[in-house]
Amino acid sequence: MDLVIRDARVVDGTGGASFRADVAVDGGRIAAVVREGEGGRPTARRVLDADGLALSPGFIDMHAHSDLALLRDPAHEAKAAQGVTLEVLGQDGLSYAPVDAATLAQIRAQITGWNGGAPGDTTVDFDWRTVGEYLDRLDHGFDGEGIAVNAAYLVPQGTVRMLAVGYEDRAATAGELARMRRLVAEGMEQGAVGLSSGLTYTPGMYATDAELTELCRVVAHYGGYYCPHHRSYGAGALRAYEEMVALTREAGCALHLAHATMNFGVNKGRAPELLALLDKALDSGADISLDTYPYTPGCTTLVAMLPSWAAEGGPDAILARLRDAASATRIRHDLEVAGSDGCHGVPIDWDTIEISGVSDPGLAGHVGRTIARGAAERGEEPWTTARRLLIDDRLGSTILHHVGHEENVRQIMRHRVHTGGSDGILQGDKPHPRAYGTFPQYLGKYVRELGVLSLEECVAHLTSRPAARLRLPDRGLVREGYRADLVLFDPETVAAGSTFDAPRTLPTGIPHVLIDGRFVVADGRRTDVLAGRAVRRTGWTR
Repeated sequence: MDLVIRDARVVDGTGGASFRADVAVDGGRIAAVVREGEGGRPTARRVLDADGLALSPGFIDMHAHSDLALLRDPAHEAKAAQGVTLEVLGQDGLSYAPVDAATLAQIRAQITGWNGGAPGDTTVDFDWRTVGEYLDRLDHGFDGEGIAVNAAYLVPQGTVRMLAVGYEDRAATAGELARMRRLVAEGMEQGAVGLSSGLTYTPGMYATDAELTELCRVVAHYGGYYCPHHRSYGAGALRAYEEMVALTREAGCALHLAHATMNFGVNKGRAPELLALLDKALDSGADISLDTYPYTPGCTTLVAMLPSWAAEGGPDAILARLRDAASATRIRHDLEVAGSDGCHGVPIDWDTIEISGVSDPGLAGHVGRTIARGAAERGEEPWTTARRLLIDDRLGSTILHHVGHEENVRQIMRHRVHTGGSDGILQGDKPHPRAYGTFPQYLGKYVRELGVLSLEECVAHLTSRPAARLRLPDRGLVREGYRADLVLFDPETVAAGSTFDAPRTLPTGIPHVLIDGRFVVADGRRTDVLAGRAVRRTGWTR
């Protein structure tokens, strides 16, 4: 054998009771799991004493924004150090494949606040156009060696609509819908695991339910799932969840609800209503799962708060409207009085909008301040500060949005179809700590300190459940024949090091992480191993 992990407390991902065992690894797979007292102890070229440590499957981040980070940062400690061995990219309906040259330029400008990669940024060579070419690029990674952790991909519906329709707020023609169906089918055939949407982001938000249903029919044919950032997490949250359940049932498509939260004051204490809605659908045969992060604030871009009409036409059109006094006045009214759809139908509270990052280093003085505080320091109204920042930073500013509720977070994470997703945006001087801390936060705060979940339950939420959603037949469990994507952590000390004040601090209590049996983290330090590859959809079709 290549390796024996000796005397570990095995938390195998099933949710069942943990047990003490030796786990042998050979050729990148788990070769034996020998429970204490049940057989001869395996031997190997290398033996790791795991007494006092828990051994679990690698954690699967069901909602990641590492689309460019995996190609820019070979260490990728933000995720590797957490024990993440697989990330799902292409989220919120906006990513970098499939594209043509014009669409790629627009996408790069639109989501630079999420991923960097603005036009003119040469840190990544955008040498792909199709989903398959992007996955090949991940496979080759750095000098052909691969990437830090494994990655799966969702076809981004907003990008697909941009290719077929553009940024126009209108229904797709029959020809445009046919093209979108082909693009989704091609992406699935090339290895994507499903389809994502960002239904509060342009241009994805312009799609009708009928259009989305047709695209979900394609996804269902290939055994994939639909992962929407749905139309509201605020005033219309429950209606938005009902909409997604109904359209995926009509399409016969599995549904995975992205960052399934109930935010803003209108939803305080309303998690039970969401869970009752989901339980009713599940009990009647719906195929539904969800992910959450274990924090209350959200994170997105400042421009995402604007009303959808102001975003029609893309980034250049947005900037033109912001510079125009009459259009800017209308935008302000929708934000502050009416409640824009970009802000989930709730009038914006500038005290809840904290700037977490800027694209222009000259604007760094805004970082760590709410819009309200920054405006007060300048002796001006919050809208004046926000408008100027949007223009000067060319829409590249990211925000923390302090609108969540702890009781909702805890109730949703207990649900029977819950999985973990960081929604980790790695850009900015002060990113959300979830990017570096989601998985140890679950294990440390919500398991050990608060007892919201047992250790065995929590590990199942972070491993086997997401693997089942992704239809991965050999990941997510500590079981013979499965891939040796493994994490060793100390249940008594594991904790997120990242905080809102120091968000890039690495976690503690996770000394070893393996991908395909190779140590990507050893003795608490990132090795130079690049064992990650693109994880493509299995060949199942309906």
